[in-house]
Amino acid sequence: MFKKPLKDTKPCVPLRSSDRRKLRQRIVKEFCPDLPDDGDLLVPDGLQSMKVITHSGELGVIYVSPEGDPLWFSTGKDVKELVPTVYTLWKRSMLIPSLSAPSHVISILSNGADLMTAGIMEMISLPKAGTIVCVTPYMKGARGPALAVGRLNFDAEDIINENVSEGKAVTIMHTWKDHLWARGSKVPPPEGIPLFNNAKTQLASTDETQGAIQSEQSAEPSWSIGSSRAQVPLVLSDTPGAAEQDNTPQMELTAEEISSILREALLQAIRTSVSALPVSAFPVPASTFYTTHVLPARPISVASASPAVDIKHSAFKSFGAFLKQAEKQGLLRLKDSRGDISITSVNVDHDDVSRHSVHRTIGEFEGKMKKQKERAEQREQEEEAKGKQIAVTELWKPHQTTVKLFQEAQIDISALCTLQDLKAMLDTYITSHDLVNKADQQFINSDVDPTLREALWPQTGKSPQPVPEFAKREELLSALCSRMQPWYRMQVGSGEVVTKSAPKGQLQPISVVVKIRQGRKACTLVTGYEPYLLASDIIADTLRSKCASATSINPVPGRTAGEEVMVQGKQVKAVVDFLEEAGVSKKWIHAEDTTGKKK
Repeated sequence: MFKKPLKDTKPCVPLRSSDRRKLRQRIVKEFCPDLPDDGDLLVPDGLQSMKVITHSGELGVIYVSPEGDPLWFSTGKDVKELVPTVYTLWKRSMLIPSLSAPSHVISILSNGADLMTAGIMEMISLPKAGTIVCVTPYMKGARGPALAVGRLNFDAEDIINENVSEGKAVTIMHTWKDHLWARGSKVPPPEGIPLFNNAKTQLASTDETQGAIQSEQSAEPSWSIGSSRAQVPLVLSDTPGAAEQDNTPQMELTAEEISSILREALLQAIRTSVSALPVSAFPVPASTFYTTHVLPARPISVASASPAVDIKHSAFKSFGAFLKQAEKQGLLRLKDSRGDISITSVNVDHDDVSRHSVHRTIGEFEGKMKKQKERAEQREQEEEAKGKQIAVTELWKPHQTTVKLFQEAQIDISALCTLQDLKAMLDTYITSHDLVNKADQQFINSDVDPTLREALWPQTGKSPQPVPEFAKREELLSALCSRMQPWYRMQVGSGEVVTKSAPKGQLQPISVVVKIRQGRKACTLVTGYEPYLLASDIIADTLRSKCASATSINPVPGRTAGEEVMVQGKQVKAVVDFLEEAGVSKKWIHAEDTTGKKK
């Protein structure tokens, strides 16, 4: 929600005393009814409000402390839900339920992704779906600082019991280091809070209220998710010096333990990814085998173990020695060509491989996170494209002979009608006047009703169009549109709506035509873009860079109004791509190469 800069902001306005008092009462009632004295801390004197529009076009209100830190926010035109920011949660951590995730997942959330169920390590309390929750870095025996705030999409019990194992667990609304956080003092997150019964005595540096909160927290149970996700404490790696600042004990692994874990990863790889390789994929270079198969197969529980689970921290020190040991055990076969080791085959039927219990791996988790990030980026691109899309709506207004038809149909003759409006009006008129042909109901008796006949085929002028005895509904609609005054409505994204009458009888698409000028030189001419809210200088400057060609702006030959942008060379594709990127639909682009075959 705040991963990009705000689209628009209004000046901060101090809250009136009565409004601040109402807000304080509401926050105490919703978030800390047992600690009413916290109201002055959560809603301090001098609180200000600021109306904003997010980068996606959502309306919102941010409540800012006298020091400039955003404390609360709400978004949506009609939604009045209050959401605490990380600044507020760093003051009072138990305002909303929390769940923990590995530190490398937190960094992904800070880049704009949502939290997947696979990324949850522990929960404190069991919130229901739709609850606002905070996400903290996982720390064994401690509650980390809130680094993200979002909405829970599933009941916590379903996640705990692994009834829900895939999908977005939390839709992230605000994170540490996003643009909402950046509007404040940018202070670093506080240290984790130990979770044990004598929390009040251990937290001597905090005030009495905070001690009471932590005592309440210590009484709450915490639930681990799955058998392998909550075994290793994880340090917040995004913060410089976090490892030195954090006093939470980490899992210390010996070289023998790391060797054992790597062997389990090898068994996992042989049973899963390597067994799926075709025979033609062998031999596999040792370096490729290590990075592509063994390392990704490490269990997720050792993602942040100390030291890192890799070959240099094992008892083998080199991957070659590790592979030779595996060969002696009959797990695989090697080929050593002057020191370059490669794997020629693996033994899928080995007893150790058959007995190996498949575990969740770092590679699977990183793959899910990568896909999630790609989907988030794709949604972001789609939102940006939607925000720039030029919406074109064709409109028609009753004119001359059609005015009487609309009056009889009891429709305002000053109103602008869409194509669907005209279809509905014709259908209603045909039904009410019983004009459907009895012999063939796909035809309408078009010459029976004088009002319809005079509106669509007026018998005036030197060569009036003959009135057909029968006509299909599509033909009636086409004839009606041709007799009405054309208008159009343009809107770029959620910007201002522009409504105008169509020039030259109807709205024309943008013309992109390649012609020969100045002897044998080909050039691409762009005309008719003015109704689509595109400026000549922007088109010329962009195409000059995109096409690496000279551009110029000239009056349209033979016309009293309008300009054309000329681009040297045959640049139809580049121009069409630019217009589509600018938000113009293909329907409203006419491309033609008059020097050869039409495109």
